[in-house]
Amino acid sequence: MKIETLNPCGSRLTVYLRDAEQAMPLFQIRPLVLVIPGGGYEHVSPREGDPVALRFLAAGYHAAVLHYSVGEQARDYRPLAQVNGALAALRAHAAEWGICPDKIAVCGFSAGGHLALSSAVLDLPDPALPAGQQRPDALILGYPVVSAGPCAHRGSFVQLSGSRDEASHLAFGLEDKITSRTPPVFVWHTMDDSTVPVENTLLLVSALRKAQVPCEAHLFPHGVHGLSVCTAEVNTPLPHAAHWFALACEWLGETLDFHP
Repeated sequence: MKIETLNPCGSRLTVYLRDAEQAMPLFQIRPLVLVIPGGGYEHVSPREGDPVALRFLAAGYHAAVLHYSVGEQARDYRPLAQVNGALAALRAHAAEWGICPDKIAVCGFSAGGHLALSSAVLDLPDPALPAGQQRPDALILGYPVVSAGPCAHRGSFVQLSGSRDEASHLAFGLEDKITSRTPPVFVWHTMDDSTVPVENTLLLVSALRKAQVPCEAHLFPHGVHGLSVCTAEVNTPLPHAAHWFALACEWLGETLDFHP
């Protein structure tokens, strides 16, 4: 394995690359999963970074983790520009690093799920940025922040907008911005999540269905917010909800036509 570090638009992108071995000629080029941890746009959760990326590595993918701007630095669409820059950088290095440039999935959790989905449905405020507008080819979302309405995780939208005025948060709500051009989505949530209500996922699934976007959704009955991979390592052992990862890998393999 090789590790590369880049800094697109002031972020930190850590890229984990599987070795290209002559003994495995069918896997010289692989898809990549870009992992975006959550943290309410206040911090970047380590529990939803490397532990997730290493799972995707073991499943046969290249992987990367994005540490994006938070707090006051999350304003002016800076995190969105950083995801866009990360996708552009990964595609620019695709030939060198053995990445399939049209098979890059983004996996985000909580506020990172909001950022992942934003990268698929929101336009950059400055379309003249050198990287151009980049989109993921598939999305995996864990207990995502989606809506700026009554079921919002209000703190995320305060950080993004710099205001407590709920009207200013609506620009960052996503369920009303889904179109037929949105890439396929895998999403999971727990019914009793008390931090980001499951209604965020329900609204998303309804919007995806209306736009006829391919979607797979799993609602687990129990589990606190921030489950990550649901193991003791990340301090949230929950064997039943842990099945999300195997389900997501099966879905992603079918979506990207990748079967290691």
